[in-house]
Amino acid sequence: MIGSGVSAVGGTSAHHIPVLGCQALDFLNVREGGVYIDGTFGAGGYTRAILAAADCNVIGIDRDPTALALGAELLRESSGRLTLVEDRFSRLDAVARDCGYEQIDGIVLDVGVSSMQLDRAERGFSFRLEGPLDMRMSGEGPSAADVVNAAGERDLASIIYILGEERFSRPIARAIVRARAEAPIATTSRLADIVASVVRAKPGDIHPATRTFQALRIFVNDELGELAQAFIAAERILAPGGRLVVVSFHSLEDRIVKTSLASRSETRGGSRHAPEVKRAAPTFSVLTKRPVVADEQETAHNPRARSAKLRAAERTGAAAHQGDASVFLPSLPSLADVLRGR
Repeated sequence: MIGSGVSAVGGTSAHHIPVLGCQALDFLNVREGGVYIDGTFGAGGYTRAILAAADCNVIGIDRDPTALALGAELLRESSGRLTLVEDRFSRLDAVARDCGYEQIDGIVLDVGVSSMQLDRAERGFSFRLEGPLDMRMSGEGPSAADVVNAAGERDLASIIYILGEERFSRPIARAIVRARAEAPIATTSRLADIVASVVRAKPGDIHPATRTFQALRIFVNDELGELAQAFIAAERILAPGGRLVVVSFHSLEDRIVKTSLASRSETRGGSRHAPEVKRAAPTFSVLTKRPVVADEQETAHNPRARSAKLRAAERTGAAAHQGDASVFLPSLPSLADVLRGR
């Protein structure tokens, strides 16, 4: 089964090469007969590499139906070893069980927006391309335009400051509220112009609207909430010895991954001056003391890799902890409250 299958899915340089793909594959430790989840299928780069590494099965998950449609060729090439599912990766444990698996041998997540989404003007992710102010990965639910035109000034400033780490969040929020009073903000170019009227960029700086667009995208798609819930789901579905590999591109994402892994790999005892506190057994053993980053060769080939950080861990045999994923998240208004204008 490996012969034609591996050559078919192994691909060539023409195929999408995922950021830190070789390192991710090494940490996954793909084995014959294993079952793996690519929770952010995208262009299929990680999935293709996993299928080529061993005679194993992969479940590819993506909430973007366009990405799954583009995976049709890889699906045909995989000889029945690939299953594609349109869903959120926060539900990866439920997806695995729906596919007939009670335990999984490895999970890889490439968090954030894909180049396919950024490069399509009609998706509204990029300020560099004229299009509707959308930013929805699934194409369902409230859009970025809905948020921008309904949110109160304080909530807008909070979203842009926390999720975009934008120090000019307050004047940007004021400018947005002032502009939408004249006419609704419906396009990427109009929002970018509004932000640029407030944030003055020096030569060599990133575009003034970069952080605001990033913040809105993360908020509209609940990307941090999805990541925190995906970690909990991974803890529930990974078999003992199973590997979790996460590649993130934003400091807030990396912080969630780092904090989540630290909380589940904690082995310290209590103080000898205080009553002993019973701790739940560690559910993960961290494999990356420091995040793995791309080398100069990869960043030269793919500038997007500059901000990438990979963290990996191995599941222990301890029972999954009981807990709420919200403990890993920053405090922000809910999408429902924002749309009501509070």
